[in-house]
Amino acid sequence: MVEKKTTTRKPRATKATVKTAGTAKPAAEAPLPKPVKEKKEKETVPAVRYIYAVGRRKTATAKVKLFPGEGNVTVNNKLVKDYFAWPPWLKNAVQPLSVVGAEKNFDVTAKVLGGGTHSQAQALAHGIARALVIKDDSYRKVLKPFGFLTRDSRKKERKKPGLKKARRAPQWSKR
Repeated sequence: MVEKKTTTRKPRATKATVKTAGTAKPAAEAPLPKPVKEKKEKETVPAVRYIYAVGRRKTATAKVKLFPGEGNVTVNNKLVKDYFAWPPWLKNAVQPLSVVGAEKNFDVTAKVLGGGTHSQAQALAHGIARALVIKDDSYRKVLKPFGFLTRDSRKKERKKPGLKKARRAPQWSKR
């Protein structure tokens, strides 16, 4: 058997040290006080410029910004009347504002992506309703019964293997 030699080393003699929280400092040096920072005057933060909300329907998404204003509504940098040319889509898109009675109090800017035009109109209505509730919580009682705050989660069912569509089977042939 081989015996292991164990040696204990003595620490080298150095200046006296003071250990504080895992750091070693020479005892002769006293900790310096931190310099006092001059406080800057707080700049006045402007009031919230707009309220942001997202509305969704099927695969359509509407990113809505609600500004205080005169009632201008733009969708994808077009007037809402030009974007939703069919009157039922136009009515559906801005209906939360008319239900609350704030058509002339707010400007709406929206970026709408995906889906069809009808889904985009419903997504825009959902986004406007959410933004209105963020602005004033009392609008919730008015908008909730109309269903504007409920996200319509119905989506297209996926296609299954062996079928032509989600449920449509190929035509049966006797021979």
